[in-house]
Amino acid sequence: MKKKNNNYIAMTPFVLVALAIFVLYFAINGNSYKVHELTTGELIQEISNENVTEITITPKSSESVYYVEGKLEGYSDKESFTSKVISEEINTITDYAKEQDIKEYNTNKDPGSSNFLYVVVNILPIIILAVVAYFLFIKLAAGNNKSMDFGRSRAKLSEDGGQTRFSDVAGLKEEKEEVQELIDFLKNPKKFQRLGARIPKGVLLVGPPGTGKTLLAKAVAGEANVPFYYISGSDFVELFVGVGASRVRDMFKQAKQSAPCLIFIDEIDAVGRQRGTGLGGGHDEREQTLNQLLTEMDGFGANEGIIIIAATNRPDVLDPALLRPGRFDRQVTVNLPDSKEREEILGVHARNKVFASDVNLENVSQRTPGFSGADLENLLNEAALLAVRRDKDTITMDEIDEATDRVLLGPAKTSRRITEKEKKLVAIHEAGHAVIGLKLQDAQEVHKITIIPRGMAGGYTMMLPKEEKIGIMTKDELVAQITGLLGGRASEETFMGEITTGASDDLKRATKIARSMVTEYGMSDLGPIQLEQKQEGVFLGRDYAKSRDFSDQVALEIDNEVRKILEECYKDAKKLLAKHETLVLLIADALMENETLTKEQINSLVKTGKITPENNDSKEEEKSQEEKNSKEDKPKESKKKENE
Repeated sequence: MKKKNNNYIAMTPFVLVALAIFVLYFAINGNSYKVHELTTGELIQEISNENVTEITITPKSSESVYYVEGKLEGYSDKESFTSKVISEEINTITDYAKEQDIKEYNTNKDPGSSNFLYVVVNILPIIILAVVAYFLFIKLAAGNNKSMDFGRSRAKLSEDGGQTRFSDVAGLKEEKEEVQELIDFLKNPKKFQRLGARIPKGVLLVGPPGTGKTLLAKAVAGEANVPFYYISGSDFVELFVGVGASRVRDMFKQAKQSAPCLIFIDEIDAVGRQRGTGLGGGHDEREQTLNQLLTEMDGFGANEGIIIIAATNRPDVLDPALLRPGRFDRQVTVNLPDSKEREEILGVHARNKVFASDVNLENVSQRTPGFSGADLENLLNEAALLAVRRDKDTITMDEIDEATDRVLLGPAKTSRRITEKEKKLVAIHEAGHAVIGLKLQDAQEVHKITIIPRGMAGGYTMMLPKEEKIGIMTKDELVAQITGLLGGRASEETFMGEITTGASDDLKRATKIARSMVTEYGMSDLGPIQLEQKQEGVFLGRDYAKSRDFSDQVALEIDNEVRKILEECYKDAKKLLAKHETLVLLIADALMENETLTKEQINSLVKTGKITPENNDSKEEEKSQEEKNSKEDKPKESKKKENE
């Protein structure tokens, strides 16, 4: 009822404007039409003088009078007269009018004699206008006027927690175990209370974008089957100071009424950033909202049965008070999936898709290291779109390979005209990368080479790690990675006698790795010391500020060490390419002819000197068999490498 009264108050300006328009309209129209008031004697005199050209007599029984209207000689179209005559004198008026034989002489019936006609003419229009105005203003108030709801929570309620379950979330085995306690507590809290255990009030999901943080929160709500409130962090912050804090209070007030329940705040870094930071100081609205959230989570009031799940990919910018015990007690890191988890994710997203018999999701998962769950879903969707575009009944490996390239670099630019010299340069460049990957021991494995332009790249060589690791790399592997990046530039200079701008991105990545080796990893002659540490400013942008705990002399030594690493790797790349000149030119010629080479075709070139497409299927089977037996043969292979 209170909300309706607010709507009525909000409609008041519209009503006043409408009334003003009506009054102005009638005032203008009233001034444009002139009416003369005549007495009974004046009317009789005008009739006697034969000045009356029109006359209309209307009886009014309720007042015992007659209303006489008409026109006189010389009146304009917007001019008339009116007179009020008592019943005793009306006969005199009618007699005079009949004697003068007036052209237009009319007599109306008494409108009061018909109740139905009175209602239709006088009351019904008012009722219709009132009904139309009521529905019109109610619609306007409901659709546009939200000024009275600023302080209301924007959190949406899902009574059954949604339809997502753990079976819809592939991988994330450890993460599911961490949040399983929340589900058990919401279903059977007495089991925890009996031993005096306190369930975490808040769980923070941390990880790169697209790894499934929001999906995991939905699955928790679906498994718990309790009221589930979900909101984005940006929904709290408004232009006016205090609105966000009011929304936080209202959200917890609603949650208390339906406890036990879950509250999910997505992208909490929008409201939970550190207070008092930035070039211009703090942000009053966001800081007040954060203060209210801190108080509600673990302040003077008790919020029993309310569990908050929040997600972010920037935990470093969150306020320390938000992460202390009693608020977000537990942090669950949702990392990028490994090969097995990627296969499970592909299986989930492949449920409603039709694949050809040659599609092996295990092979696809091995070709996509570093892909998140969102990337894999997008990969299969792009493959399905390509299959539809090509009028195919099933999705084949060709569509999946093309979709992988589209996700990484964008669509192929087949219509771009390329000169033979440019094509030769790109082929030599990519062949240099490939040979380094094939012949250098610690280099990454070559999976694909193409000289078809995609995005900003004229071509690319897909090189993937031989084995997935948890993120630890040796110095030899980093040096091999730099050597592989510089292989394109070295190949251009060695075999074409000139260098191009095509290696700009390779140089950028190689320099970054080399500098990290010197300043962060302690992998140089300067010793095991960390000289630089990234301090990404919360509001100043990435890498704006870096801590420098060294003098200008040490800075010069750092530059020299970085240059030393890059120059040594470049020399090694040139030596290796000169040693395998025949293979570089062979791969370059094959690229000039076929434009794209797969791993099987590259292996065929290395072994036989030519491409044998008829053996591709057997090669694929041999590869899968070798991968199955790789775990058993690893100790023997490592001993052989040491002997070599």
